[in-house]
Amino acid sequence: MTPNETVKAAVDLLRAGRLPEAVELLTQAIRLRPGVPEFHAHLGLALMACEKIDPAIAEYEQALKLKPDYAQAMRNLAEALCIKSQWTPAIALYEKAGAITPPDAMSLRNLATALMKVGRYEDSLRCGRASLAMDPNHATPHVTLGFCLRALKDVEGAMEEYRRALALDGKCLEALNNLANIYREYGQIPKAIEVYQRAIDAAPTRADVASNRIYALHYDSQYDSRAILREHQEWARRYTLPLTSAIRPHANDRSPDRQLRIGYVSPDLRAHVVGWNLLPLLSRHDHRQFEIFAYSATAKPDTLTGALRACCDAWRDIQSLSDDQAAELIRADKIDILVDLTLHMANNRMLVFARKPAPVQVTYLGYCSTTGLPTMDYRLSDPHLDPPDTDLTCYCEATIRFPRSYWCYRPAAAPPVAPAPALANGFATFGCLNSFSKVSPEALDLWARVLSEVPRSRLLLHCLPGPHRNEVLQHFTARGVSADRIELVGFQPWKDYIQTYDRIDVALDPFPYGGGITTLDALWMGVPVVTLSGQTAVGRGGCSILSNAGLPELIARSPQDYAALARDFGRWIQLRPGLRQRMQQSPLMDAGMLARDVETAYRLMWRNWAGAGSTLGAGGGTYAAGG
Repeated sequence: MTPNETVKAAVDLLRAGRLPEAVELLTQAIRLRPGVPEFHAHLGLALMACEKIDPAIAEYEQALKLKPDYAQAMRNLAEALCIKSQWTPAIALYEKAGAITPPDAMSLRNLATALMKVGRYEDSLRCGRASLAMDPNHATPHVTLGFCLRALKDVEGAMEEYRRALALDGKCLEALNNLANIYREYGQIPKAIEVYQRAIDAAPTRADVASNRIYALHYDSQYDSRAILREHQEWARRYTLPLTSAIRPHANDRSPDRQLRIGYVSPDLRAHVVGWNLLPLLSRHDHRQFEIFAYSATAKPDTLTGALRACCDAWRDIQSLSDDQAAELIRADKIDILVDLTLHMANNRMLVFARKPAPVQVTYLGYCSTTGLPTMDYRLSDPHLDPPDTDLTCYCEATIRFPRSYWCYRPAAAPPVAPAPALANGFATFGCLNSFSKVSPEALDLWARVLSEVPRSRLLLHCLPGPHRNEVLQHFTARGVSADRIELVGFQPWKDYIQTYDRIDVALDPFPYGGGITTLDALWMGVPVVTLSGQTAVGRGGCSILSNAGLPELIARSPQDYAALARDFGRWIQLRPGLRQRMQQSPLMDAGMLARDVETAYRLMWRNWAGAGSTLGAGGGTYAAGG
């Protein structure tokens, strides 16, 4: 056959799915007749079909070297770069190709996705709508439009786009997953769990989608610690069992007192609650005893990312690495203790930890629960998140409690504490600025009771715009509280958010998933917080914070106690002026103390693995006696 006939035969094989044969024929054609750009472009397509992305990129680049205005090769190269999450160069190629020949619907869909990934939402909307004008029967553009509209705060518009995608494809994974995320943010947790399950049914191999569901269980009062453990263990059985057979022994030096390499893994090394909570610890690590590595899967680094990076001895960007690649990098770095900061929140790397790249693995800070992983050795906690009578067998990891606080707070710029607004208003204002996903129907019921018992009082809630706002107001009116006593606020920039506390007399902690950094923000602004001690560790965050602030009397043990505390108005007026100083003098803001407690825990874990200490098995617990 001539080279042209060879290529035609290869294209036929490619269409028939006989990929290795197609690659072989195309390689032969290029050898017989080098310098033909179309041959390289076809080989790139065949290699892409074989999931050999880097070799495909090389072929597309060679085609463009031979023919710089080859628009289709540009688009194919852009598609390959998108697979590697190299969005910016992909966008440039799509736009350059569009200036040569008009784009087709698929190219516009891909460009819309790339623009979305880099935050160019308006441009993405334009491209997504143009692709639908050409091909209205494709679900993907609706998903992209939904994501962009959600980012632009048009939640109702986003939901409508996801529903349109599902009308075209009832098993559209991203539409289901994103719609469930919105239901969770709306506090409609049972509905979110149901839609997450539909997403799992549509893509049963997607561990990340299943992670979303088991994380959402923490917001549902119907799931206790034992039920949550069972669901997490089932997740691990389904998604990580095949990986455990490939775990290799670790050759780390077992010297018990040597300098240890600590690796922190997170997608949230940025302006995020994890980033803010981690910064005080990283800033106070003892680098003589611990060499600090960060494995960042952060998609959009920011100023806080730079501050975190400055605290580390080594920084590795793993966002574009597969789980296998990230695990091999960690193993090559000879990390001794690998720390997960995410658990099952968005963009977690649980499947890296399932590969056991470090001899000791621990979960901390994302939220206090269990991962379900048999390869996660420890979880960190404190005496209030997991009191002495806690059944620690509801976690698959061994528990190490700090002697004091799980958190350390470093506030951003904030104004001075303002006087209690009730002094000027003549009525009490209760408030909850937590994510509304934490606000359960049971919490709304109790808050309605509090408002009924405190004449003329008002409630200020953080609640995203959308149709659920009417449902929230109806919830109160059905319980005898008029809607004009409820104020709902959406997302606010930091300056506006923190000043909103000046309008609140008493903060009401939600349940069954309590506040963390939001509770700390409230106390810093002089706003006392009433919390209900929950049945899970995430439901006892307020217990930990208030105990460490020296305010255990603000912890309710029953709904009746909660309502009584909320009514104790004289106490709130008295507490407000001194709360900030109280925090400054507490373990909640002692970064050095937290660092010593964490490092004591790390040394205990290491000595256990090295054989220099007693072994602590799963379901066990001990205290790390910090300095």
